[in-house]
Amino acid sequence: MELRKQKEIEYYEKRAGDFDVLAGGLEFLELSSYKFLYGWLSKIYPGKIVLDYGCGNGSHSIEIAKMGTKKVVGIDLSEKSLELANYKLQTTNYELKNKVEFLKMDCEKMEFPDNSFDVVFDGGTFSSLDINKALPEITRVLKPGGCLIGIETLGHNPLTNLKRKFNKLTGKRTVWAAEHILRMEDLKEAQKYFSKVEVHYFHLISWLAFPFLRFPGGKLLLKVLEFLERPFLKLPFLKKYAFKVVFRCY
Repeated sequence: MELRKQKEIEYYEKRAGDFDVLAGGLEFLELSSYKFLYGWLSKIYPGKIVLDYGCGNGSHSIEIAKMGTKKVVGIDLSEKSLELANYKLQTTNYELKNKVEFLKMDCEKMEFPDNSFDVVFDGGTFSSLDINKALPEITRVLKPGGCLIGIETLGHNPLTNLKRKFNKLTGKRTVWAAEHILRMEDLKEAQKYFSKVEVHYFHLISWLAFPFLRFPGGKLLLKVLEFLERPFLKLPFLKKYAFKVVFRCY
């Protein structure tokens, strides 16, 4: 196994329990980006067979299963993450247990047959991968007419990039992940594999509220900043500086 993959696995083995929440304890569904994503998913997923691509500890997989999907398969290389995912699954209701499965598998070299899934969901996995290997594999396992849908951090904002460099130095991010955050050129690369790539941009300035969300008034600050940034996120030259993107490729 490549050294970069070993480093990513080691990182997620140590932090497997940290990713149900974002921004120091914020439930991810508090963010406008995730609210938009889940609203989008609820219209796409009913009756579909879904791959949670890099499922981590299964938080998204189980939420997706609640949307009326036929089946959700989550894959990851971190055994600790998969242990937590299966624990969550065992503590959920009986109906969901029969609709969700977690497997140890390499996202860049999947063992599924061609045309296996209606939807591939990416909940922030691309920075841990070589996207030039990931995209061909995703399109291989998608059924004709299927789609890739997900959420990723975008890597153009100089302030968030500075924080990312600090996280790399302090071990809060692997070197590979810090240097392979999704960029606009990666979204253009996706156009080689899909007829249409639809992208929505979030958190131009509202990411500044993340450290304060556990304090009184923190969530209000988030909502105010999200409201103020909306018109600016419509300007083409500012979109690339958003912190998060939600995308659908089909």
